[in-house]
Amino acid sequence: MGVVYLAALMIFTGCMLLLDRRFRLFFWRDAFAATVVTVAGLAFFLVWDAFGIAQGIFFRGDAAIATGIVLAPEMPIEEPVFLLFLVICTMIVYTGAVRILMRLRRRTTETAR
Repeated sequence: MGVVYLAALMIFTGCMLLLDRRFRLFFWRDAFAATVVTVAGLAFFLVWDAFGIAQGIFFRGDAAIATGIVLAPEMPIEEPVFLLFLVICTMIVYTGAVRILMRLRRRTTETAR
């Protein structure tokens, strides 16, 4: 039971990447730029977490669905996986929204002519 959360995060990340592949939104649009953004976003959030842990703001907590494996004090292994999911999900939603808004804008300008 201790790997449920980690497995769910990995499955949901895989699902986001399948959506990305289907609609060519992020990694399948520009792999290099997507990798740079993902690494930078993950690094930013890991530094943010480290700062929060150092300040005594963030705590690991105990959950039966978590593995219990910690990478550092108060930093469970699930945290970087969640942060990776967060960055990928955000970028796919953002690029998808931009695509939808561009299509709506084109339709509006075509109709106005």
